[in-house]
Amino acid sequence: MSRRVVVTGMGAITPTGLSVEEFWQSVKAGRHGFAPITRFDASNYKCHVAAEVKGFEGKNYMDFKAAKRMELFCQYAVAAAKEAIEDSGLNMEEEDAYRVGCSVGSGVGSLQAMEREYDKLVNRGPSKVNPLLVPLMISNMAAGNVSIQFGLKGKSINVVTACATGTNSIGEAFRTIQYGDADIMVAGGAEGSVTPIGIAGFCSLTALSSVDDPDKCSLPFDRNRSGFVMGEGAGVVVLEELEHAKARGAKIYAEVIGYGCSSDAYHITSPAEDGAGAAKAMENAVKDGGLSMNDITYINAHGTATHHNDLFETRAVKLAFGEHAKDIRINSTKSMIGHLLGAAGAVEFIACVKEVDEGYIHKTVGYMTPDEELDLDYCKEAYEEDVPYALSNSLGFGGHNTSILIRKFSE
Repeated sequence: MSRRVVVTGMGAITPTGLSVEEFWQSVKAGRHGFAPITRFDASNYKCHVAAEVKGFEGKNYMDFKAAKRMELFCQYAVAAAKEAIEDSGLNMEEEDAYRVGCSVGSGVGSLQAMEREYDKLVNRGPSKVNPLLVPLMISNMAAGNVSIQFGLKGKSINVVTACATGTNSIGEAFRTIQYGDADIMVAGGAEGSVTPIGIAGFCSLTALSSVDDPDKCSLPFDRNRSGFVMGEGAGVVVLEELEHAKARGAKIYAEVIGYGCSSDAYHITSPAEDGAGAAKAMENAVKDGGLSMNDITYINAHGTATHHNDLFETRAVKLAFGEHAKDIRINSTKSMIGHLLGAAGAVEFIACVKEVDEGYIHKTVGYMTPDEELDLDYCKEAYEEDVPYALSNSLGFGGHNTSILIRKFSE
């Protein structure tokens, strides 16, 4: 019999707040984090707006020397993990460190390190390239640095599934505890890709919104949607085996009960047009949780505000849920924080936990104009109501589909 897994701690670094509480209050207020790009001169770019993290200093969360040896995505990961672990009340001195693991992913790693060191290579020669380039750059260093900073000696993994990374990371942590390989997992995703090459690449792909108005640049499911807005940050949660959590008197926010995945096997950037892959991931998660499809009343969608994603994800929901799809509330947290790439699913998971815990479904900010085929309930307004279950979707380039299911905790 598989073991029950609960959420006992959460941490977040987001474009709308440097803690879970700041982020959640901004969500409830419907505040977005979009503004003109400040990290570099974007005047020659088609895209001029991003959802940057504001006011963050790594030295406030870790030793100054440790921060200097971490790229921004790792600093975000460590900062979010620090909040999550403190929130959980976990005392590593009282734990078997080999039973506490880490699953914190990044979709991209450090583009900044690559840009910086490539410039040195071209202009000053190979001998000037930083000897730490590789360990600074590679995406597994989010998990590596979190494990090092907090003494987590159990299973440590880095999932890279593009925009599905955060959800896959939490899902694999969930499975790890279910199967008895760990009692506690620190899990989530981190990203810091608001860089010249990062923005240029997504601009060339025509995935980013070129709308300069911060109030209208990210419009998931709206007829006037024009692409996603690049975001950054990290979301990290502490997952724990139920009996272990109860034994130490931990606060329990919610229970993770289902995890489902699939692959479109279709295209490197576009989701499958019929939504079959994403539908299967949702079906697998609901089945894994022991529920019927009609039990689901709320979905936190991938909802990027690209033409293809929102259309095909809507088709996926209809395919998976049939007529019941019209009774499901669907929202997109990206309407406020943009697309955090590898961190997106983790921060959205935290939003789901707060919604289940408080009985509140946030609105899709900016959603005004229905589109012809997008005819479901996309939460034009927020709702204060019981949220027994939350299903969160993430769909990544390469055809990675993943859904994770949580429920309000009860004995």
